[in-house]
Amino acid sequence: MKTARAATFAAAGVALLLVSGAAFAVSVNEIRMWRAPDRTQMVVDLDGPILYRVYTVENPFRVVVDMPGTVLGGRLPKSTIALVKKIRAGHPKPHVLRLVLDMARQVPHKAYLLPPGSGRNYRLVLTFPGDKPAAAKPKPAPTPKQKRPRKSPIIVAVDAGHGGEDPGAIGKRGTREKDVVLAVATDLARRIDKAPGMRAFLIRKGDYYVNLRKRINLAYQAGATLFVSIHADAVTNRSARGSSVYALSLKGASSETARRLARRENLSDFSAGINLHGADPDVAAAMMDMSMTSAINDSKILGAEVLKELKKIGPLHSERVEQAGFAVLKSPDIRSILVETAYISNPKEEKLLRSRKHRRKLAQAILRAIQNFCRRHKEACS
Repeated sequence: MKTARAATFAAAGVALLLVSGAAFAVSVNEIRMWRAPDRTQMVVDLDGPILYRVYTVENPFRVVVDMPGTVLGGRLPKSTIALVKKIRAGHPKPHVLRLVLDMARQVPHKAYLLPPGSGRNYRLVLTFPGDKPAAAKPKPAPTPKQKRPRKSPIIVAVDAGHGGEDPGAIGKRGTREKDVVLAVATDLARRIDKAPGMRAFLIRKGDYYVNLRKRINLAYQAGATLFVSIHADAVTNRSARGSSVYALSLKGASSETARRLARRENLSDFSAGINLHGADPDVAAAMMDMSMTSAINDSKILGAEVLKELKKIGPLHSERVEQAGFAVLKSPDIRSILVETAYISNPKEEKLLRSRKHRRKLAQAILRAIQNFCRRHKEACS
């Protein structure tokens, strides 16, 4: 009954807008576009709920968005995305805002309205799938004359949290979590690639969002043995400081902080405009595999090594590896940890995160921990 009333109220609200005019119209506050390897996404920020219609027009191919009872609150952005050549706006009827996207080619689309959440208002999201990458050509089998590799490298999946539409936590000076963690992750990956017998795989290489389930899948496809997710936490208490490391828990969170953090990180898909309606069940079935227990235990040992190294360059928020149900750590046989490098909500630590020198120290500390772990627990890295 509540859902039915909400839907009726929203429809009635839009009808009222059409009758009463633009004085009560919903405003388009901002339009943003993101390019990821597998999709292009346009997000329309709104200050209220709307009805909308999305359709296409050919010769040339255009995507049209009609929004009754809506006005443009600012300037239209210039498209920096190759797929969208230009964005135009007009009013085909009184009190109806029309956005027209001149497309470079014909492409399918998905559209959905996100309700307020995670500090954001209503958002209309348009998603266009990207070109599928060409399948890699199989490498020829070595002949007797060719040298065979002595040993396969240890592949470490390095995951920079958030990205694109999801900025993550934001410091008092406007520092965005998604930016600083990408810088740390990129530096860490570069150092891993230089380390003997190791190779890095960056989950996110630029400013775009990768949904949590796909981060796991990408690590699997890369053949990763270890998975390290880099973050920078924020809380209302600006005096909170220090680094933390988290591993997966199948039973429950080890502390209220771990529970809060897992809930915030697991909502990232929703915050970034990922449409989860009709999605397949998560890897819950795989989590129940017996191998999960071993993977979690190894992950806690890896996390302890990271804490030991991070303590050499700054304070720790928690001296032990915390545990909670982080979706991004749900890999049945990959040793996975989440590293909260610092509290971006703490002015001093925000300043450190803005420092390239400190970010290098963080990357070097995590690398040392990985090397120590693999040297002492070779079977877990094989």
